[in-house]
Amino acid sequence: MTTSTTSESTAAAPLLDLHTLVVAVRRRRRLWGALALIGLLIGAAVAILMPAPPTAVTKVLVAHAEDQPTDPGTLIRTDAALLHTTRIANAALKTLKSPEKPETFMRDYSGIGLTNNLLQITATGTSDAQAESRAKALADAFVADHVRRIQETSNAQAKALLSQRDRLRDELAQVNKAIGEGATASGTTTAADLETLFARRADLTSKITDFGERAAEASVGTPQLIAGTQIVDAPHAVRQSLPKAAATDAAIGLVLGLVLGLAVASVGVVVADRPVLRREIAANLGASVLAELPARSPRVWHRRRNRAAGERLTGFLVRTVRGSEEGVSLLELGCARSTVEIALDLARSLAAEGPVVVIDGLPGSQLSERRRKPGDPTVVVGERAGARPPQERAIGVGSVAPGTAWTDLRYLGTQTVLVVRAGHGNAAWLHTVARQLADQRITVIGVVLIDPDPRDRTDGTLWDGLHTALRGQNDRSARQNGIARHRTDRLPTWAERVPDSEQEVR
Repeated sequence: MTTSTTSESTAAAPLLDLHTLVVAVRRRRRLWGALALIGLLIGAAVAILMPAPPTAVTKVLVAHAEDQPTDPGTLIRTDAALLHTTRIANAALKTLKSPEKPETFMRDYSGIGLTNNLLQITATGTSDAQAESRAKALADAFVADHVRRIQETSNAQAKALLSQRDRLRDELAQVNKAIGEGATASGTTTAADLETLFARRADLTSKITDFGERAAEASVGTPQLIAGTQIVDAPHAVRQSLPKAAATDAAIGLVLGLVLGLAVASVGVVVADRPVLRREIAANLGASVLAELPARSPRVWHRRRNRAAGERLTGFLVRTVRGSEEGVSLLELGCARSTVEIALDLARSLAAEGPVVVIDGLPGSQLSERRRKPGDPTVVVGERAGARPPQERAIGVGSVAPGTAWTDLRYLGTQTVLVVRAGHGNAAWLHTVARQLADQRITVIGVVLIDPDPRDRTDGTLWDGLHTALRGQNDRSARQNGIARHRTDRLPTWAERVPDSEQEVR
């Protein structure tokens, strides 16, 4: 096997499996469900504990000289920005006779353009009356400022027109003087020049009259713009409903909490890299999934289903242990309690055929120190397992969690069934477990999956060779059936394909 095979197998795996991501996020529904509930409660609490202040609104119709049917709303947005200036705020405060600073007052009101010519002003206060008075003062200040700007524009235009008219009058005076001087002269050239001067005087007189009329109109201003800018909706208080506000804020908090929870769950799934699907767990451990046990549920119909699944698993393990001449162990990863129950059920079923002893290799002697019930098998600690009679059938119970003494696992049994909780260990640790068991020459019969995803439809069976298809049968039983099995001590599939370093694997 070369690195080309390794690169091909690596390239076949997607960078991000959406199926795995969806399943893993769904399994963490408690996280994002709790965050959504917290967001819901916080939103409702904010609406109740921090109710919106009394608010009043008014609408102002604003006329612009530059109004166009195709205006995208730039002019009204400019008016809304001008409303939120210290000049307007200061004028409104003077009307209200309030000593408040304009910068502080600007935080209590806002303006928004509803259409190209309709501006809505919203103001808050300590009471409805104060909010209404603030809204009216702001509207009056804005209308006065808008009219003043129109007048200033008209005055500036009139001043420019009058200045141009005065310049033309000076030029007309010079033309009249030239005409008076030419009238006393004689000759053909003088007559032609006089004709040109008379034409120029007529043109200047017409322009002077036109500039005068335009200056007079400009000084009057634009009456239609001034009259068109007015308050069209008197200030009135906004009636607020506490239940409606609480429902709105709660819905917003629910959505934000749900989005945050899904984001945290998705990022956690990608970072943690914890396999949850059957095919992923089987591929990482190099062993097929033999059976599944659902999580504990307080519902009666779920208890019956769990009990039926446990009985099927116990029957399979009884047949496996009965047909094996070597010791069999149960090694847990993230599900010590379920593993203990499986081991005790297995020992009780085998007790009818002969003496059975359970070897406790769990950290802290969790199995041996538990209260013994009538009918429970004998439990011994791993250090005293060698003192038992040879005719007793032994069932080892151990752990492959981080901190495991790998060399002690072989004394629990040379064949093992891995009891793994879905989504507990990350892919790197599952690789470590498979490699360590292979180094200890411990044959993995298969995997019992605890708390699998009920919607998982992937195949947890490996068909990479005859030894896998036989699901961990030992050499002796394989020879009795006339089957030449491949190397029993070969590493799992992933261990053959994934090198320990960047060197080529041969």
